[in-house]
Amino acid sequence: MFAKDIGIDLGTANVLIHVKGKGIVLNEPSVVAMDRKTKRVLAVGEEARQMVGRTPGNIVAIRPLKDGVIADFDVTEAMLKHFINKIDVKGFFSKPRILICCPTNITSVEQKAIREAAEKAGGKKVYLEEEPKVAAIGAGMDIFQPSGNMVVDIGGGTTDVAVLSMGDIVTSESIRVAGDVFDNDILQYIKREYKLLIGERTSENIKIQIGTVFVGGRNEEMDIRGRDMLTGLPRTITVHSEEIETCLRESIALIIQAAKNVLEKTPPELSADIIDRGVILTGGGALMHGIDSLLADALKVPVLIAEHPMDCVAIGTGMLLNNIGKVSK
Repeated sequence: MFAKDIGIDLGTANVLIHVKGKGIVLNEPSVVAMDRKTKRVLAVGEEARQMVGRTPGNIVAIRPLKDGVIADFDVTEAMLKHFINKIDVKGFFSKPRILICCPTNITSVEQKAIREAAEKAGGKKVYLEEEPKVAAIGAGMDIFQPSGNMVVDIGGGTTDVAVLSMGDIVTSESIRVAGDVFDNDILQYIKREYKLLIGERTSENIKIQIGTVFVGGRNEEMDIRGRDMLTGLPRTITVHSEEIETCLRESIALIIQAAKNVLEKTPPELSADIIDRGVILTGGGALMHGIDSLLADALKVPVLIAEHPMDCVAIGTGMLLNNIGKVSK
């Protein structure tokens, strides 16, 4: 009868939806396939992701979110509408309240765009909350105590680093270096070194299956296929783990630097807590092989990966939905 409250992790790579009382009910890629000529939406989510790089000229697979913010407003709205209708949370008499997570450094214009897209997609009242805070709650940290908790949330478009205490962010930094940049680094490296063109999905598979960011962390190889830039014909090559470590080094260094910057701005009492409690890694990027060891080496504090890093933000929205009155924004 009545609409249920929902929490949305509106990610650059994936959208996760948490329905109050039910848990996570949807986890799909943030991709929309459209007809270029008629602007008609043909597929959304996993179905659209299968089409990336494999469609005829008139069909285009769009990722409407870039770097954690809305790049294409109309397509984002269509995608949210599709997902909200799919999970069927609207009541006869009411619309759902929606809690959406956003990166820490987005502008008020970008916040307004996210809010408007959610309202147009069927939300009654839309609340915004900062991603690292929600991720920390979802990872099981008690951020409402007067003690320091540090979280590094590596998503698809942004990496958010934050120190939290008393239920709020003390210091934070958000950089637009995350999973998508890693994929692009691999893609460019293969193009440069082997003169071979590969697609986004292939570079993502390389990252997951043989990628590492820790020197000597993995010793695996993988055959990949692509198009030879010189002959234009298909060709197969073999790539090794250490090559992936080399090509990701620069991007990973930016994430380490962001974490160091946050620690440098942290009050000394909270820094002492972080040495005891360690840093929690969340987001899909936390699954990157060796990233916990590398950060622990660089920051000289223990680094732990959350139990379900991909779901932390969605789980956190679920917990916050129970106290939605406390979310002021």
